[in-house]
Parts: sequence; C-alpha cells; structure tokens
Amino acid sequence: MIRKLASGKYRLYSRKVNPKTRKRRNLGTFNTRKAAAQHEREIQYFKRA
Repeated sequence: MIRKLASGKYRLYSRKVNPKTRKRRNLGTFNTRKAAAQHEREIQYFKRA
C-alpha cells in the first residue's frame, strides 16, 4: 500500500496489519510513486522466491 505524505514523498506500507502494534509496517519512503511501486514489486518477488 502506497500513501502520499505531507512532505510530498511516498511511503510503502505492508498490506497486513502488525498484530503487536495494530498498525501497518513501514517498508520504506521514496521520492516518487514510481520508485515506491517498483520496490513493492521487488518485495512481492522475494516473498515468492
């Protein structure tokens, strides 16, 4: 899940909620939405590897 921050950057959050904190885990902050989407694809690839 990608969200735009007030700073204008984009943050990648995990799809599932962390049971301990009941919030989504921060998976990185990126300058462009394209970079965040690329990293999300990379994460999905390695989850299956």
